[in-house]
Amino acid sequence: MSEPEQTEPIVPKRGLLLWLRNSFLTGIVITAPIGATLWVVVSFVSFVDGSVLPLIPEKYNPETYLPIELPGLGLVIAVVGLTLLGALTANIFGRTLIGFGESLLRRVPFVSNLYEAVKQIIHTIVSGSDKSFKDAVLIEYPRKDLWAIGFITADTKGELTALLADDRVAVFVPTTPNPTSGFLLYEKRENLRDLEMSVEDAAKLVISAGLVYPDPVKK
Repeated sequence: MSEPEQTEPIVPKRGLLLWLRNSFLTGIVITAPIGATLWVVVSFVSFVDGSVLPLIPEKYNPETYLPIELPGLGLVIAVVGLTLLGALTANIFGRTLIGFGESLLRRVPFVSNLYEAVKQIIHTIVSGSDKSFKDAVLIEYPRKDLWAIGFITADTKGELTALLADDRVAVFVPTTPNPTSGFLLYEKRENLRDLEMSVEDAAKLVISAGLVYPDPVKK
């Protein structure tokens, strides 16, 4: 009579697979922010180089005389050019030249409105004046019992004050994950719920679709 075949003991593999899965996800969590940041930086530098370097005459381009390309050369030239332009506008001749260019743009119907809007936005961002976002709040939008994060931008002014008899403020409600678009609402101040988090933390919360929650009380 032949002896029964001996089966090999089953080695538990669930623990090994779980360890491999957790290690892989941990690697993604660590490298993804670094990789995304590097990708954004490299893409921005490449975009600036591709936009600026073709405008430079070949005999003035350093890459013409070098055997290798210089990454970031266009960005350096752009920074130097903007600095010189800023210094130029500080004198009377520069201000006169800029004013003449703006007067030409204001005569074009659609371009004038676009130029003024972009100018005001950039001026607000760069100057960091009191026209920037003031507070992060919760606003009941777009329906009852549904709340969204918004940013108070200003009080009602001009004809809006007469049309809206109540004490209302302008609230910008951004979209996720692109906060550059959104909705401008005028709501009663008493209907808004103030958040303890800062405007920057609230913006991170919106961009991350609620995944990145800030530390408490950082306002």
